[in-house]
Amino acid sequence: MFENLITAALAGLGVAIGLMVFVWLISLFCRDASLVDRYWGLGFVVLAWFWWLTGARDELALIPVGLVTLWGLRLSLYLTWRNWGHGEDYRYREMRDKHQGHFWWVSLFTVFLLQGVIMWVVAMPLLVIGQVLPELSGPFVALFCLGGLFWLTGFVFESLGDWQLARFKADSDNQGRVMDRGLWRYTRHPNYFGDVCVWWGYWLMSLPAGGWWTAFGPALMTFAIIRFSGVSLLEKSLKDKKPEYVDYVRRTNALIPGPPRPRGS
Repeated sequence: MFENLITAALAGLGVAIGLMVFVWLISLFCRDASLVDRYWGLGFVVLAWFWWLTGARDELALIPVGLVTLWGLRLSLYLTWRNWGHGEDYRYREMRDKHQGHFWWVSLFTVFLLQGVIMWVVAMPLLVIGQVLPELSGPFVALFCLGGLFWLTGFVFESLGDWQLARFKADSDNQGRVMDRGLWRYTRHPNYFGDVCVWWGYWLMSLPAGGWWTAFGPALMTFAIIRFSGVSLLEKSLKDKKPEYVDYVRRTNALIPGPPRPRGS
């Protein structure tokens, strides 16, 4: 069984890299490396279905695979809609300006292939689910359901948070103001909190198949969101652009929702 998992994992790595090379080629034509963000969610959908189709094809596993599909499609469609007509994201523009004529091949390794490998690592619970998820009994039923509850909580926070922020930004009266309403009143990043819950939900659903060892996948996602590509990167920019954001940081939890503190505290 372990050898089969290794074979399936390596095949999945090939799928992830192949997908990212394809997106990279499109980005060269469009001169927009930020296309990688739009395909991020779809990449997990492709991996989930690939591992299910090449695995035991257990009907129960279709539940988490379907949840991955719903999550991934929503994320990719939302990012496509949000960024449509805005050109390349500033992060990639800065990289393009730095590397000039070398950016086309630098982006392959530092943007596309890197994210492909990270995607593959994060998706390890989906490997176990798609390949060997057994019939559930006893405490495994509770674990599977708990994972589904984590996923639902995360999906609601992520989707509702994105929708609330989009409505806030659509109102011209809010230009330059800090979003501190709805879910954003209780956490500065409800969408990132939702993403973390979603991935730990998949891990919980993988436990009946012995997926305990795949915890490094959602752990990597959590670390990246908090320290690398999510909270830290975004907040550095917001503090420079919006003076009110400093007080918002004092009042509001960074990730895990909690009661807001009084202004000026």
